[in-house]
Amino acid sequence: MSILQTFILFSILLSASHAAVQDFCVADLSAPEGPAGYSCKKVSAVTVNDFVFSGLGVAGNTSNLIKAAVTTAFANQFPGLNGLGISLARLDLAPGGVIPLHTHPGGSEVLFVIQGSISAGFISSSANTVYLKTLNKGDSMIFPQGLLHFQLNAGKGPALAIVSFSSPSPGLQILDFALFANNFPSELVEATTFLDDAQVKKLKGVLGGTG
Repeated sequence: MSILQTFILFSILLSASHAAVQDFCVADLSAPEGPAGYSCKKVSAVTVNDFVFSGLGVAGNTSNLIKAAVTTAFANQFPGLNGLGISLARLDLAPGGVIPLHTHPGGSEVLFVIQGSISAGFISSSANTVYLKTLNKGDSMIFPQGLLHFQLNAGKGPALAIVSFSSPSPGLQILDFALFANNFPSELVEATTFLDDAQVKKLKGVLGGTG
């Protein structure tokens, strides 16, 4: 194939790909979410409200076990994000508040501190290296996709951060809840974590697990 033929073929393929691109794909929340996200709402049913979300302006309720609240603006709350590869969240941490070790299997995270001080870090998967930093107002930190990470309030007053993700549905798995807040049999938890029976039962009791 000549260079000219290759160029023409490439141009046709490029034009076809651009022709298939839509301006947006507002989530149709009446349909189930699949691996690629939600299906698109009919354009005739889309309104400006699909592209506006006010929930991040309201403080979350931190009266709970972890003294923290996460207000999400994912595709199921903010339909206009569907298919755009982005989402947001608000993180409120009361004094002593913590977001325990967790992962987002579907996206990377950037945290921006608005108020207070937050100690944050993540653990690499290759060498189990810990990257840890105390962040203050105006600081940002990146947490790569799928890696265990945490945030805790490092100050005496409340802390607030805004988080962005590289996915409209980044997912969430909190390590402690995955181990102790379900029916994972205690003997298997003990065998895979090196905790003893008393420790496992105590943690299951705190987090509501069985087994």
